[in-house]
Amino acid sequence: MHTEQAVEANLAYVNGVALQSVSEKVDADTLRQRACSELLRQRAIEQGLLATNDTPATEGVLSEAASNAIESLLAQELLIPEPADADCWRYHTAHQALYTTGERVNVRHILFAVTPGVDLNALRKQAEATLLNVRCHDDQALDDAFAKAARTLSNCPSGSEGGQLGWLTTADCAPEFAKELFGNKEIGVLPRLVHSRFGLHVVEVLAREAGTAQPFESVRGAVSMRLKQQTFVTALRQYLSLLAAEADIQGVDMDRADSALVQ
Repeated sequence: MHTEQAVEANLAYVNGVALQSVSEKVDADTLRQRACSELLRQRAIEQGLLATNDTPATEGVLSEAASNAIESLLAQELLIPEPADADCWRYHTAHQALYTTGERVNVRHILFAVTPGVDLNALRKQAEATLLNVRCHDDQALDDAFAKAARTLSNCPSGSEGGQLGWLTTADCAPEFAKELFGNKEIGVLPRLVHSRFGLHVVEVLAREAGTAQPFESVRGAVSMRLKQQTFVTALRQYLSLLAAEADIQGVDMDRADSALVQ
């Protein structure tokens, strides 16, 4: 769709290429992600890595040729050095919890699920009120209050069991959920809501079992890969910012574009 058509339809676009169809409703995060992909697709064409007649993404899905071209583009434009041993060692020392095996936590939770059409502000207020309520109790009163809230409010099947999830390892959890639970010493109701891809959680850690720290030598490769990925993410965000600054982008708030493509 050309610029004039996109403007008339009130669509978002990058250099005249619409990021959505007329009938499609797209949230702000998805639009940012599509804008980043389109910026890279157009750059690949400019660099001769992709045919000029490549079809723009349909509902956010790039052609196979465009995906391959973008991969080649990033390999060409983003030069990611190998991390130095000293940097890897420092990272391992500062993040030993990431390289500990066998750690387990006994957890229960109350899930406020984010579903299509849900009022996020109302959901957050309900979750925060529930968190405050259970934190106002202790001992048996806490146990009863938490279990009752889980049975009546939680959107997780565990609600019928008072929110009990049992003993978990990092492999049992979504990464963003595991990040909040593992690698620290907190016991009891966490003083903050835990955010995950499923929604907002009120979480109580009932018990912990420490894991075994892995020596640097055995995880050197994993540490190096993590640092390279961090460097890649930073470089990609900077690259996208430069492309966005040079482009004609309409209908997309790119202020948070640093989080759009790298998920």
